[in-house]
Amino acid sequence: MTQGEDLTHINEQGRARMVDVSAKEGTQRVARAAGFVHMEPATLELVRTGGCKKGDVLAVAQVAGIMAAKRCWELVPMCHPIQLTGVDVRFELSDAPCGVAIEAECRCCGQTGVEMEALTAASVAGLTIYDMLKAVQRDMVVSDVRLLEKSGGKSGHFVRDGFVASAMITQVAEVTVPGALLGEKPADGVVVATSISTKKGTRKVPQESIRLEVGLGVAGDAHAGAWHRMVSLLPEESVDEMRELLPKLAAGDFAENILTRGLSLKDLPVGTVLEVGECELAMTQIGKKCHSDCEIRRITGKCVMPTDGVFAVVTRGGTVRPGDPVRIRR
Repeated sequence: MTQGEDLTHINEQGRARMVDVSAKEGTQRVARAAGFVHMEPATLELVRTGGCKKGDVLAVAQVAGIMAAKRCWELVPMCHPIQLTGVDVRFELSDAPCGVAIEAECRCCGQTGVEMEALTAASVAGLTIYDMLKAVQRDMVVSDVRLLEKSGGKSGHFVRDGFVASAMITQVAEVTVPGALLGEKPADGVVVATSISTKKGTRKVPQESIRLEVGLGVAGDAHAGAWHRMVSLLPEESVDEMRELLPKLAAGDFAENILTRGLSLKDLPVGTVLEVGECELAMTQIGKKCHSDCEIRRITGKCVMPTDGVFAVVTRGGTVRPGDPVRIRR
């Protein structure tokens, strides 16, 4: 195509126009789009249990998405009014990453496609979920709105890389886990334990979850503060080596906030970005110098935190709990 043919919404004078599709033959057209609303586990639990005071979050969002698809031409200036033959908006609750996955499908028999209608449905469904829950959590994020698949018309069949195409959206949901639905890369590791200590120089105590805050680190931890070692991480593989000498070693005994498995943290360069559950960390230091002769070193003659542990600052806050995935984002 020439440059002018690429820009079909521009006329010969370089001004905007609505494309004339009257000469096109009407065909069956289908488009699927997706999005995601990131939220805290407690907020997701309100969706799951129907505890939102405004009402049924997903029922309202579903209606909003359908209505938005029908009125897409009123929202996006160059879209044509389309006689839709079907609109479906579906949801899937996800614990990791934490939130609601959205998938919208639009159908028509016409002269132009329904990609924008599907994208608008997914977008407005996500915004409606935010509106229904904003009194509980205002830092939710609506993200990853994207076209998954379209068929019909001269341009043919498009399928996004990594998306499992199917004729029916229900079949897609049956073969897709939440992470794949969102296009997430597989986890590089997993959180084994989360721990804090309220006093420096002591072992940390395992917690059901920890709260990470930008500019602070681990809420309630003695080492929290505006410095470069807000959060400490240690691979459990290193602890396993020490357990050959001290079998009863537990999470937090090396004063680490987050114990991981599946990652050789010390082999990652400083500056590496880690997605830990819903949070994001930037690595600032590998290892450290011990300033005191800890009990473990006195017993075994060795401590793995100075060599295998890493430190990071919080670049996106939230809650971290055992079982959360860890992904490398360089």
